[in-house]
Amino acid sequence: MLNNIKINCHSSIKIQKEKTIYIDPFRINEVPHDADFIFITHSHYDHFSPKDILKVAKIDTIFITVAEIKSSILVMGVPEEQIIIVEPSNEYQIETLKFNTLPAYNINEKFHPKENGWVGYLIELDNFKYYIAGDTDNVEELQSLNCDVAFLPIGGTFTMNYEEAAKLANKINAKAIVPTHYGELVGTNEDLENFIELTEKNVNVLINN
Repeated sequence: MLNNIKINCHSSIKIQKEKTIYIDPFRINEVPHDADFIFITHSHYDHFSPKDILKVAKIDTIFITVAEIKSSILVMGVPEEQIIIVEPSNEYQIETLKFNTLPAYNINEKFHPKENGWVGYLIELDNFKYYIAGDTDNVEELQSLNCDVAFLPIGGTFTMNYEEAAKLANKINAKAIVPTHYGELVGTNEDLENFIELTEKNVNVLINN
């Protein structure tokens, strides 16, 4: 399920299958210009990084993002017809690529208000479903999530912490959980250890490097 999938760092993920997909490209070291699709969850600098986007984008890259980022992408020289604006809790298909959006927001913090309409993505590839959470707490809309791989933030402060993430991992129907959003700007390897300890035995936690 994780063949040709890489966490660059933090919440920056690359999926290289029939199409090359980036989610929230950040701290990209190379300049591959190979992105067929770039998904952006929200506008914070560690998720929407124009300088990193320019390293992976090519002339015909399709951008999938929320409304508030559209003008910033246009400034980068991307044609409007290559920008797809999404909202939470919807289903989309672009060419052969199918995906759903799920709400991503904080419950008790102010960093990611629900009214901003920021999202996580459930992307379907090769008959597998990959959930990339973005920055979110363990919110009600995620409780019935069904996927093959769930990339969950565990670092706390701006997202759910390791304890909250473990509760979600134990609740949802996912064949594998990949912890993200720790070890760079927030969260530590100790958070990872604690997360693993709190997940139930039937939860398959994978560390992807």
